[in-house]
Amino acid sequence: MERFLSDETRPVESELRQTFNILISMFKNFHGFPLVETYHELKKNKNFGDRKAFIRFLKLLFTLVVTLFLWNVQSDFFHVEGLTVIEQRTIAIFAFATLMWVLEAIPAWTTSVVVVVLLLLTTSNSSLWLFTKGISPEVLGSQTNYKDLMHCFADPIIMLFIGGFILAIAATKTKLDVMLARVMLKPFGIQSKYVLLGFLIVTAVFSMFLSNTATAAMMLTFLAPVLKVLPSDGKGKIGLALAIPVAANIGGMGTPIGTPPNAIALKYLNDPEGLNMNIGFGEWMSFMIPFTVVVIFIAWFVLLRLFPFKQKTIHLDISGEAQKDWRSIVVYITFAITVLLWICDKYTGVNSNVVAMIPVAVFCAIGVIDRRDLEEISWSVLWMVAGGFALGVALNQTGIASHVIRSIPFDTWSPVAMLIGSGLICYALANFISHTATAALLVPILCVAGTNMSELLSPLGGVSTLLIGVAIGSSLGMVLPISTPPNALAHATGLIQQKNMAKVGLIMGVIGLVIGYTMLILLGSNGYIG
Repeated sequence: MERFLSDETRPVESELRQTFNILISMFKNFHGFPLVETYHELKKNKNFGDRKAFIRFLKLLFTLVVTLFLWNVQSDFFHVEGLTVIEQRTIAIFAFATLMWVLEAIPAWTTSVVVVVLLLLTTSNSSLWLFTKGISPEVLGSQTNYKDLMHCFADPIIMLFIGGFILAIAATKTKLDVMLARVMLKPFGIQSKYVLLGFLIVTAVFSMFLSNTATAAMMLTFLAPVLKVLPSDGKGKIGLALAIPVAANIGGMGTPIGTPPNAIALKYLNDPEGLNMNIGFGEWMSFMIPFTVVVIFIAWFVLLRLFPFKQKTIHLDISGEAQKDWRSIVVYITFAITVLLWICDKYTGVNSNVVAMIPVAVFCAIGVIDRRDLEEISWSVLWMVAGGFALGVALNQTGIASHVIRSIPFDTWSPVAMLIGSGLICYALANFISHTATAALLVPILCVAGTNMSELLSPLGGVSTLLIGVAIGSSLGMVLPISTPPNALAHATGLIQQKNMAKVGLIMGVIGLVIGYTMLILLGSNGYIG
């Protein structure tokens, strides 16, 4: 290429190349970059291999056939009395979303965007004319408000997540995460079993405020030199490698921003036009933090029993120093104030969604967060969540959720069967599809079902037990490498066999569900939740 460059353009080309190399270098300073790169390479190979492409085509074809069948079949097929055209279309779109999220024919966030557009064009009060022409209002049925569907992309919960992402990016740029990891791991000493506990606790704490994927990548990077010095024939390194995804998945349950299923459940619990339980950020933490602590210690016990250490001591060496310029100090102070305001939102009167905007404003104003950093926000996660919200809006506004729930004889079901059944379904789905997709599918339906049988559920904690149970069940789905990105990252290290991950995932899933539902029933029935 250099032959075609004139003497005048060579300096420009050289400068551009140098700038590009600097940007690549800056990006590769992120802790866990090699693992993230490996993970995305695996995803790329999965999505674009020739054989995989054909399989994806078959999945897409199957989904479209099922969707079109449900769209056009006679309404009597559904055995729902008084089913309208809009309701039938919503059922078809719901089936489309379910199959696409389960089969992963296209990325999950893409499915969410497609679902929103389909709802807008075919079920809203701003639909294309050809979808309403010649159909009487009675037959057509209730249409969704297009503004409500579009507002899902700017829901207050979305703003809460943006605040969380901004905090995570700023912590990485200022090396706050490195400093915290070193300080938090130091008290656990050098005994192998306590080092394992340290990685579990620190990973869980980070995942409460950072994304589970970023936390897992960072902690696996810190763990890499430790794994190299452990005996190759020892089981301890397997336990250490598994500790990271286990703790990341469990820790995310601790705060509303820890993982999307929490936010989805909280949205429906706090909806002013729905359950209106007004559960705050601090209130959520007041019962979920003790739960995560108990489950983390159980995970420690399980990992020690299944994968005992051959080497009894481990020396940690986490390199890197936190920055001490004035911008970094502002980041540290803002981080602390934001977390404090989140915890005390019931006392300050400032909603946690509003608090999330404080770091966004401060970090952008002082230049810690720039345009390129905003591009690194996990917009795909936000769009995924928004699509789930939009699906919930459609299910409720069209009346299909109430229609379907009324057609199911929940009054003949015991409340215990309702709770156990929903928990098991949620947990099973979460092991095979996105945790966010699982919550997005189940929470809207269970919200209506729980409201209709609230009196029966009251002795067991009410609707809050049902919906928070979905958040817990979703996060506990970690049996397979494909269950969560942290699982995939840990599996990419080559230290973990799938049978080991499945064994630990099943044990922690069963224990977590039992403890989680027991806690929710005790707190809910005594009026401590909602």
